Amino acid sequence: MIDRIRALPKAELHLHIEGTLEPELAFELARRNGVQLPFATVEALARAYEFSDLQSFLNLYYQCMSVLRKPADFADLADAYLQRAARDGVRHVEMFFDPQAHTSRGVPLDDVVAGLREAVQAAPARHGVSAALIACFVRDRPVAEAMHTLEGLAAHLDVIKGVGLDSAEVGNPPGAFREVFAAAEQLGLRKVAHAGEEGPPAYVWEALDVLGVERVDHGIRAAEDQSLLRRLATDRVPLTVCPLSNVRLHCVESLADHPLPRLLEAGVLVTLNSDDPAYFGGYVADNYLAVARELALDLDTLAVLARNSLLASFTDLELVAEAAEQPA
Repeated sequence: MIDRIRALPKAELHLHIEGTLEPELAFELARRNGVQLPFATVEALARAYEFSDLQSFLNLYYQCMSVLRKPADFADLADAYLQRAARDGVRHVEMFFDPQAHTSRGVPLDDVVAGLREAVQAAPARHGVSAALIACFVRDRPVAEAMHTLEGLAAHLDVIKGVGLDSAEVGNPPGAFREVFAAAEQLGLRKVAHAGEEGPPAYVWEALDVLGVERVDHGIRAAEDQSLLRRLATDRVPLTVCPLSNVRLHCVESLADHPLPRLLEAGVLVTLNSDDPAYFGGYVADNYLAVARELALDLDTLAVLARNSLLASFTDLELVAEAAEQPA
């Protein structure tokens, strides 16, 4: 089954590049940069990848980022992910990165983008994957800081395709970033936002109507609001759903409880993604396989999900046009 899943051409649209930092690479970069991680071994760090909620994950996530210091670190991180994504049948990726998580600890934005640009530009020839960047604003940091970050991003529009909103959702509604997203739109950037992961369906409405997002990241709590489901289905607003992440962060108790079937039944354009795969126990093909097993989805349904990912992407690849011509 996994080979048939990997054979499906797909895009990955909800992938935090910092969340692909495997324990082995974290230790390698720590040695390279003279950073002392608070774990004695790779195995001890791997054991720490157990979380009770989103915040407990974020605590470790930001701690491990300390090993990323130089352009080469970001290039190596992204290249390792792209190589693995290619094996999973990913033909296009729109990867998130968190500029503020790096600039706040003294890493220049230009260095972060330079490293990621190197990997992105090499990816078509090296891995057969096209890639673009989506810069995410950290929603539990000041709005003014996000606007300042956007000003810095304006120098890198050759490789940055859009902006997003991530980090701790509860208590941090999307609407606070209205002006930042409006300014991003003026720069020609596409707009997405995390909403409805731990936060309520109201956050999804706000992301749509206040920020004007074109895709909703996660969005699984939309299943609790029938009028919202109708809106998403009618307007063909994609959801970038991350099943293994949802389970690991206890947004759902188990994959058997996941609202994915309800979202599909409602006609929502759902895509499958891995979120932070190094931390959540699976890359994109693992997510496809897990829902196939736990939710009894057949290969035809998985093919629809893969096709959805191409249609929901912001790329102009001929691959997307071909996908649009195929029957659902």
